Amino acid sequence: MASKDNHKKSFKPILAGTEEWPVVQLSKNREEFIEEVVNESVQRLLDELASPEKLMDELEATLYSERMRIKENPWKVDPDDEVAFWRDIKSRLVDAAIGPEMKRNEASQEILRDIVKSYTHQMAGNFKRSSYRLAREIVKFGFARLLNATRVKRFGAIFRSEYTLDDKIKILGQRRKLRRLAGKGTVVLVPTHFSNMDSILVGWIIHVLGLPAVIYGAGLNLFNISLFAYFMNSLGAYKVDRRRKNLTYLETLKAYSRIAIQRGAHSLFFPGGTRSRSGQIEKSLKLGLLGTTIEAQRHLFQQSEQGKATKIFIVPMVINYNFVLEAPGLINQYLTRKGQERYYVESDEYSTTYKILTFLVKFFTKGSDISVSIGKPMDVLGNFVDEEGNSYDRRGRVIDTRDYFVSQGRITIDRQREEQYTSMLGNAIVREYYRANRVFPSHLVAFVAFHLFKRQYPQFDLYNLLRLPEEDLLIPYLEFCDTAEVIREKVYQLKRKNSIHTASELKGDIEAVIKQGMTNIGMYHSKRPLLFNRQGDIVTQDLSVLYYYHNRLQGYEFHKFI
Repeated sequence: MASKDNHKKSFKPILAGTEEWPVVQLSKNREEFIEEVVNESVQRLLDELASPEKLMDELEATLYSERMRIKENPWKVDPDDEVAFWRDIKSRLVDAAIGPEMKRNEASQEILRDIVKSYTHQMAGNFKRSSYRLAREIVKFGFARLLNATRVKRFGAIFRSEYTLDDKIKILGQRRKLRRLAGKGTVVLVPTHFSNMDSILVGWIIHVLGLPAVIYGAGLNLFNISLFAYFMNSLGAYKVDRRRKNLTYLETLKAYSRIAIQRGAHSLFFPGGTRSRSGQIEKSLKLGLLGTTIEAQRHLFQQSEQGKATKIFIVPMVINYNFVLEAPGLINQYLTRKGQERYYVESDEYSTTYKILTFLVKFFTKGSDISVSIGKPMDVLGNFVDEEGNSYDRRGRVIDTRDYFVSQGRITIDRQREEQYTSMLGNAIVREYYRANRVFPSHLVAFVAFHLFKRQYPQFDLYNLLRLPEEDLLIPYLEFCDTAEVIREKVYQLKRKNSIHTASELKGDIEAVIKQGMTNIGMYHSKRPLLFNRQGDIVTQDLSVLYYYHNRLQGYEFHKFI
């Protein structure tokens, strides 16, 4: 995966002037863009609901879900007037229900439009170049200072760049191809999602690679944090409210993404939908927003039936950490949901400015490397593309993506066909996630340790195993070394097949690899998932968190060799 330019510190911007950035053009025409989103959303919903009765049922269901959200799960970022807004919607629905049939249908369509318009205005971003430049400098200065904070040699050294973010964050993989494709079409970045750090990290990488700013969906809960709210409002972020599951909101959200991509705005979204609770690389992607790339590409082909259409490129990215600060909370949520099948209200451990600052300080002062592996870019059908944007099938033959949307000699709309294409694209992204994944020593030791603990109690299921007292969990050091050596060799066998990648720290003496992995894994957590006892053997203080870190290597069948 690595290329000769991996040690290059930064790249020149693809577009020298921010005036030319697609996100700037989108912001300039913001009201026109919002109106287009509203019109398309309403029309799509009317087509889908098909009858006045179904439309009225959807409006009533939307009203009910919104009133329950306001009552049971309010956030301070919610609009001040939304109680009054939904009270007015209720009154209008009552009037429509008792009115003449013709007026009832007209009234319900007006109500639908007003709800969609409200949703669109709430989610819409407003990119500002001045705020973007300021945010970029703050992130650059703040991260660099945090990185150097624990490595000072004397007072005042914190303000020198003895270490840089390039020493801390390694960007690997298809960097030059990504840059080239961003100048030839519209790029949609689809990273894995493990930590609250991910959005900040990817934003930094976009800057380092010289890419234009992107639009991205940010969880509305993050706007509760005053430190983030101003900048995200000004950086093109559109707000995604995961509390809202009704059809009207989801169609509006998809229309927002689709039309922005059609207008050439480079985009970023996490197809896993939210942070991985289990710690495993995402296997089941949320296909809603992913499907907007298919529809946007078909629309662009329709706009230029005979000419050359703008092409959309999907770029998977795999983020690798030695430790995730939120791991204990995430794995507890996963185990609760998986084990008891009960609904949980998502809470955020880092929900205030103070906690976010504490999060960043601890993250950047723990001396643990981060890597971001840029996977092979592909078209919206999951076919890999070259630097010129040409698509290739699995046999290496050049193909025309336009042909996938043609029926009876012309480009047609076929929702069922496009759903299949979206599934194909999701599967291709997952395959690339697993191929581009980079194994750290911490991943290796976590995987080996958990399976050795599990092997000691073959009669136990996962939950019985997790309930074992700590004193019953011990692995002799020599046994651990032998098993780690075996699994490392299996990792390298996959690497030779180009089916996984490894950090350079995985090489060398196995005892040195184990020591580094044990040092890095869960270094921040108050209860360490792995540590040495006085006799030098391996023990754990938190088997659940060890399970979380072990999951990073799930899906490769390494457990068969324990």
